[in-house]
Parts: sequence; C-alpha cells; structure tokens
Amino acid sequence: MKMRSTALLATAAAASLVLAGCSSSPEADPTTSATGGGDAPAAGGDITMAVFNGWDESLATSLLWQNILDSKGYNVTLEYADPAPVFQAVADGDYDLVTDVWSPTTHASYLEEYGDNITKVGAWFDNAALTVVVNADAPVDSLADLADNADAFGNRIVGIEPGAGLTAAMQDSVIPTYGLGDMDFITSSTPAMLAELDTAMANGENIAVTLWEPHWVYGAYDVKNLEDPESTLGVAEQLVTYSRTGFGDDFPEVNTWLANFKMDGALLADLENKLRAADSESAYEGIVNDWVAANQEWVDSLTA
Repeated sequence: MKMRSTALLATAAAASLVLAGCSSSPEADPTTSATGGGDAPAAGGDITMAVFNGWDESLATSLLWQNILDSKGYNVTLEYADPAPVFQAVADGDYDLVTDVWSPTTHASYLEEYGDNITKVGAWFDNAALTVVVNADAPVDSLADLADNADAFGNRIVGIEPGAGLTAAMQDSVIPTYGLGDMDFITSSTPAMLAELDTAMANGENIAVTLWEPHWVYGAYDVKNLEDPESTLGVAEQLVTYSRTGFGDDFPEVNTWLANFKMDGALLADLENKLRAADSESAYEGIVNDWVAANQEWVDSLTA
C-alpha cells in the first residue's frame, strides 16, 4: 500500500515505474542476483528471497531478513523481478521466499494461478489498502466527486505499472463505477508516478495518483486518500510471506521465524525512508546495519 527524495525520484523516473509499488528497489533481470550473500556456502544454507521491483515494503522487509538471516549463519541472496515472474519462480522452486504478497485482493489472480504450488508462511501486516491519493488541499475528498472536478487535475489520474493489481482494480472497478472514463488514466511505472507526484507537490499543483498503504509517501508529502464509498479498491488486506513448497521442511527454524514475524507501519516507514535516501544499491547494507543496531531489541525479538 513510505516516501522518497526528489533527486532519487528523478533518477528513478528516468529508469521506469509499475503495480506494484514504489521506487526504492532497482529493476533487475529476474535471474540476476542483486544484493547480498557471499560466494562461500553458509552454515545455515543458501536462501533466495524475491523482491518485487519498485515495491518499498518488499525491499525493506527483504533487506531486513537478509541481514537477520545472514547474522544467523544463512547465506541470503535477493533477486529483483516483477510479480508475475516472482510467483512463477516461487511455484517452480527457483526462489525460496517472497514477503510481499497482498491478500486477498491485489494478488488474487496470482494466488489463484499459483496457490496450489506455493505455501503461505504468515501475515506480517494486517491493514494494507489500495488507494487513490491527492494533495491534501485538493478540492475533492471522495472518488465520487472526482469526475465533476476532473479539470482541476488536468483530466489525469497517474497510475503505476500496466500489469499491477492496482491498475487492474482502477480499470475494472474504480473508473467505471465513478464515471472516470473521460479522464486520462496514465500507466507507466511506480518511479514515474512518484516523480510526477513529487513535481506536482513542489509546484503546488493538484494531482491524483494510484497508491497503496503502507507507503513512505504518506510521511513525505501532505496528501490524503480519496474516500471510496463503493469499496471499489477492496477492503483492508494482509501482507503475507509465501514460500516454495517444502521450504518449511528444509528450513524449519527460518520458517518459524517468518511465520511469527509482525512489523508495524511506523517501523516499516522508518526503514523505508532510510532506504529511499540511498543513492545506490551499494548503500543498502550499511543503512540496514545501522537501522538494525538502532532497533536491536525489536530485531532480536524476531528470532527469540
């Protein structure tokens, strides 16, 4: 469902944006290791975690658990990819874990397709939501009023990736329900959406974008969610960790830790905001090390 600096947004926009998320993590080939893990086998074994391109909560939780598991003797590699190849790879057993599955709505189609071949480990956040966000001083408070005030927003709604669940919800439910068909619904990527949001906020302009909670944007800008009286974006969702079939048997200790994992919005936003300030992926390790040290008691509780 977290926020970023103007400089980083500008860089990300030049790169690209999509559903799934936010712009902290760099886009990478689904089969290319992006961070973490040494070449030497670790005593605890090798684990591959998938990170959704552009989803800040996916990046933050994956980097956190990479840090924790590496400290416990495991060798964790992160792989960056979009949701479709991630679900396929977890179902095929090529990836071990993914922490950012939205249930029951956002990733419903993937869970329907791959649910029999992946295993639910545990929900770590219980109040996630898809949203349409506008600047706090925008002249509307509800999606029901957006069509009548379309001119104030340049007749545009800025979305994320075309293949994202949020994008599908907009196209299939929000737009027809609230009569927004005459507005341009622009899809590109999450970084591109965030860049447009950043520019509009800096210039004092009205803007409507698709987003989700939890997200660093709510801490970085003065924005508000438009009310959704018809519940077209669904109800509150859970953020869930899923594994490949058999992971719990191969790594029972890790599976138990992740099954009991909980993280509140304040801690998540804090870590996300630290990561979004990074000017390169190489800075992630140091940022997470410092964040873990500052929250050591809580981090230790995750494996107690």
